[in-house]
Amino acid sequence: MGDEPLAIAIDSAPEEGPPRVCCRLCGRPLTGTDSRRTGLGPTCDAKLHPPGPDIRSRRHEVAQDSLPGFDQAP
Repeated sequence: MGDEPLAIAIDSAPEEGPPRVCCRLCGRPLTGTDSRRTGLGPTCDAKLHPPGPDIRSRRHEVAQDSLPGFDQAP
């Protein structure tokens, strides 16, 4: 029993998960799938691609005169 080969090599490194991917801007390790795909973390991505202005907040009601011939109901 002492001469039988082992099923696994003792000096082999344990299998790790997916390869380590770091942010291209700050160098931190990325964990999310979207972050790993783009190569940027969420905070660095927000710095490089800020969201556009919300045009819905700029809308406002405009006071208008009533149309001629239409009486306003009391």
